[in-house]
Amino acid sequence: MANPVTDLLLPAATERFILLANHVLSSSPAATERLKPHLGRRLRIEVENWRVPLPPPPPLTLRITPAGLFESAAEGEAGAEGAPELRLRVDAAHPFEAARRVATGELPALQIEGDVAFAADVSWVVANVRWDIPADLERVFGPLVAGGLANLGDKVAATARTLAEGAASVWRKP
Repeated sequence: MANPVTDLLLPAATERFILLANHVLSSSPAATERLKPHLGRRLRIEVENWRVPLPPPPPLTLRITPAGLFESAAEGEAGAEGAPELRLRVDAAHPFEAARRVATGELPALQIEGDVAFAADVSWVVANVRWDIPADLERVFGPLVAGGLANLGDKVAATARTLAEGAASVWRKP
């Protein structure tokens, strides 16, 4: 049964995720250079072991563009036939542990399967490219306001990290 809210919200959220990923990638020329040789190849992101009482995010298939960025490769589109060359599976069995790892700058548990060269380059991008939020804030608001917002963001992140670590430790106890 079709859900009008999900049918409208999911494509918009997917587009925003791709825009954000491309924004972060474009700030790292080394990352886009690593991805350019994989033009047209597809990466499928899947979430496994979902335990949150909401519907799990559906698999997302991305295609590498000539600029070394991502574009949607939804099933049924031209060039989206066949199996993707790479699968990235994110383990969501322990969401608080994953949140703690992300909050401390680590990667959540994930598996990468498929073409070895493509996997090596995607793995490098995932391990080395980070969003420089203070730089983006400075471009939008100027250095003075950006500094204050960055400090506020650091405090919020520290609080979130503490909460995630506490929740992760409670979640692990038998």
